Amino acid sequence: MAEYDTWRPWPIWSAVWVGALAAIAVGLIIGLIGFAVGAHELTAPRFTTWKNVRFITAIFNICGAFFAFVVGGWIAARIAGLRRAEPAMLHGGVVWLLAIPMLLVLATFGAMSHWGGWYGALGGSPAWLTTVPPVEPEAARAFRNTALVTVAALLLGLVGSVLGSWMASGEPMSVTYYRRRTLDVERPRRVA
Repeated sequence: MAEYDTWRPWPIWSAVWVGALAAIAVGLIIGLIGFAVGAHELTAPRFTTWKNVRFITAIFNICGAFFAFVVGGWIAARIAGLRRAEPAMLHGGVVWLLAIPMLLVLATFGAMSHWGGWYGALGGSPAWLTTVPPVEPEAARAFRNTALVTVAALLLGLVGSVLGSWMASGEPMSVTYYRRRTLDVERPRRVA
């Protein structure tokens, strides 16, 4: 039996917390770099049509959402010392699940603007706002587009977190490897 076949219980929350915090920190760094190079500037005041989004803005948003969680998942799996892909990928998913409420809290306090535009729909209206102003059609289109980008960023973050933790496990990133892994162990080898 190989060393990585015996799995020991570990304190899940220490690795997952550090992974979630790392994902948020890397997302912040990528967002601030995007602002520094001018990648998050729009050609119009509101995001009502896709023509208003520059190509470099889309690249920063997609890559930022993905690679921030790749780092978070990788760190969580390495801290936990997971050598099998399946538990590592599960922990990457838990990193993503823990980071979502953290992002919602940051959005509630208005701190999501530093991450660029990809998590813009998480903010919504503050709970302490008692009167809701009427919604203009242009603002409704802008919120729809922002919500679409936010959903895509969240799902890309989940994929990034799972892939990052899979990379950290050290197992080959091939689906056929998992089918052969149990067959190779169960079959007796012929001696010539």
